[in-house]
Order: sequence, then C-alpha cells, then structure tokens
Amino acid sequence: MPNPTWRSLITVEPGKRGGRPCVRGMRITVYDVLSYLAAGMTQPEILDDFPYLAADDIRACLAFAAERGRGILVAVA
Repeated sequence: MPNPTWRSLITVEPGKRGGRPCVRGMRITVYDVLSYLAAGMTQPEILDDFPYLAADDIRACLAFAAERGRGILVAVA
C-alpha cells in the first residue's frame, strides 16, 4: 500500500504549471521528477541537480504515480 503522506507534498494549483501536480508548491512537476527517474537518473543525481528537492519529495512523486496507476485496468485478450 503506498504511503499516503504524498498528499502533503504534492500540490495542485490552477495557475501553476497548467494545474499539473507539483512538488510542495514549487514549479517542478511530478511528471518532471518521474521523467528524470525514467531516463535513468538516480535519486542522488536528481537531488544534486535540484538542491531544493528532498528524498521525501521523490518518494512522494512515486507514491502519487502508484496511487494513480492503481485505478488503471487493462483488458487482456
């Protein structure tokens, strides 16, 4: 079960980044963080490149994605 504390770290504001989910009200989106991870960046590399992020922020992005993915059903033929 994903950790529900992501709800305190992931924010959505209509006027910021087109209403996309962001990390702690900053302009970096969950999508940005997940894209860096998917491209092969490690957590330490992300934290080095973005010193205003914390390890908890990255985990919150992953938990947010896990929660979103939990509701996706794919038909198998």
